[in-house]
Amino acid sequence: MAEITSAAYQDLRSYIQSNWKYIELQDESGNKIVRLSPSDSRVTWTHLSAESVLKLQVIIKGSDADITSPKTFAKSVIYNVATGGSPFSTESFTPFKIESDQDELTVIHNIQVPQV
Repeated sequence: MAEITSAAYQDLRSYIQSNWKYIELQDESGNKIVRLSPSDSRVTWTHLSAESVLKLQVIIKGSDADITSPKTFAKSVIYNVATGGSPFSTESFTPFKIESDQDELTVIHNIQVPQV
């Protein structure tokens, strides 16, 4: 079996960044709270272009119009579609409860290509 080249891995990372662009935040039971794309000002790719770990960051505030408190966030899930679809990457984190307009949650979802 042949290993792919570093250029191939970079091509895969570019494809993921262009196409796996929806991040959904979920509660502890896996229920959707909100799904956002990088066109939303709260979502940003934060990695450097040559890094093997892609980092998609989302910042949610209790004052956001689409967040009703109290809400407990526990997972981030990556999709390639705005609604429905199959999850491509799921990452759990320590549950965080937004209870007031002043509360703020920052989630950085990491996708490592290649995965070591």
